[in-house]
Amino acid sequence: MFTGIVSDIGVIDRVEPRGDTRVVISTGYDTATIDLGASIACSGVCLTVVDKSPGWFAVDVSGETASRTAPDRWAEGKRLNLERAMKLGDELGGHIVTGHVDGVAGVTSITAEGDSKLVALSVGREIAPFVASKGSITLDGVSLTVNQMTDRDEASLFSVNLIPHTLAVTTLGDLERGDMVNIEIDVLARYLQRMEHYRAKGA
Repeated sequence: MFTGIVSDIGVIDRVEPRGDTRVVISTGYDTATIDLGASIACSGVCLTVVDKSPGWFAVDVSGETASRTAPDRWAEGKRLNLERAMKLGDELGGHIVTGHVDGVAGVTSITAEGDSKLVALSVGREIAPFVASKGSITLDGVSLTVNQMTDRDEASLFSVNLIPHTLAVTTLGDLERGDMVNIEIDVLARYLQRMEHYRAKGA
């Protein structure tokens, strides 16, 4: 489990095509404190550490993971938001995040609002029911609050506000119009939808 509070920005140093794709990520983490088999969220994707050395760790990205995440995310030179898994007793500064990406959202506009940026994104109809104004959302592993949600026939638009701190310590400060980001819906919304499904079947 994670909180959506980014604690490092890693850079993909090397990509090695295998049965799965081995991705080597440089990091500021003290890798001596990271166990092989540990989970690290990489731009919102929970991945398992399979190798490490001072200054870097490696993960395997399956074809399923690559197909469900933002295009070209797993390429050399890409920057990734990193978060280590929660430990018992850690402060829950964001919201409960599983690291299981539900889909991708596309940036439709970026507007300066003082020192912050208002980012509008488009999301497909399969994700839209789980996005609500003032609800929690995870974008590229960053816990955010939805400002506004507008439903349309072909897609839905929602917006988030990025404060200067978020812009400085995450990759979201690099966003441009047309970029794609990984999206994870609030886990509570996921369970409520499942409960509603079974309630409707029993009605």
